Amino acid sequence: MFTRRTLIAASLVATLPAHADTWPSKPIRLVVPYAPGGTTDVIARVVAESLGKRLGQNIIVENKPGKGAMVGTALVAKAPPDGYTLLMSVISGLSISPTLYGGGDFDPMADFVHISIASRNPSVLVVNPGFKARTFQEYVEIAKAEPGKLAYATSGAGSSNHLLGAQLQQVIGAALVHVPYRGAGPAMVDTISGTVPSMFDSLPSAAPHIKAGKVRALAVSSEERSPAFPDVPTMKELGYPDMISYSWFGISAPAKTPQPIVDRLAAEMQAVLKEPAVVKRWEEIGAEASTMTPAEVTRFIQSEIDKWTPVVKSTGAKPE
Repeated sequence: MFTRRTLIAASLVATLPAHADTWPSKPIRLVVPYAPGGTTDVIARVVAESLGKRLGQNIIVENKPGKGAMVGTALVAKAPPDGYTLLMSVISGLSISPTLYGGGDFDPMADFVHISIASRNPSVLVVNPGFKARTFQEYVEIAKAEPGKLAYATSGAGSSNHLLGAQLQQVIGAALVHVPYRGAGPAMVDTISGTVPSMFDSLPSAAPHIKAGKVRALAVSSEERSPAFPDVPTMKELGYPDMISYSWFGISAPAKTPQPIVDRLAAEMQAVLKEPAVVKRWEEIGAEASTMTPAEVTRFIQSEIDKWTPVVKSTGAKPE
């Protein structure tokens, strides 16, 4: 015999697939945990345009910066798991800042389902064109000659670029001054103006400014030189083999998002990353697309947490 409670429960269960089947029936918001103008924002807007067309709905980018990407990340962790709030997940918000800030009000693994990696990108050290260092070696010499005086900007405390600067301090044995911003956009503005002399930035957001001559690139953090900037040496080839670092940008959703929605997003993201216009755009900005499945993305992000947690601790990096 069916009780009223049984009938209600059965009705709720039956409703879930129907919601997933009709998804998306309204615009989707994609939360970017950094200010406009940086790599996260650049990647997000390309993805939002292409993915929105494939899903038949507008994807609205919302910038929610703060606390090393943790503000925007936490917002999505608490959102309804209905497929209408997605996160542009980043290395800082999930793998670095939770340790740097001594924890957060979300769990990077338990509170999300990780769906796709849109791109993986090396970092680049750029300087204001008027800065006296013409090469990476000269930059290091200046840092050693004036310990605690040479400043570098980043998109914020907890970013992979913050950690890259902290690693450089360790390697050369000289203190640098970290100047964190609420995103790469405003940090680059001040580097171009000369307010700060240098900046560690992800290559995609720095690329147009390098090409325009607004900043000068000294070295990249990739294993090999970037095809987009073949004249810029790697830190590895300049004698710093430990200075290899990549930032990454993905799509995540709140935990318990229905599996049909996750599967659809994963499939459409793979299609997006193969679109000729997206492939061309990634080549122009030095980004690398990924073919990871959700299961592979989940394992990858856990490995990044395992990798960066001891780095944060060993460098003594602080959330300035």
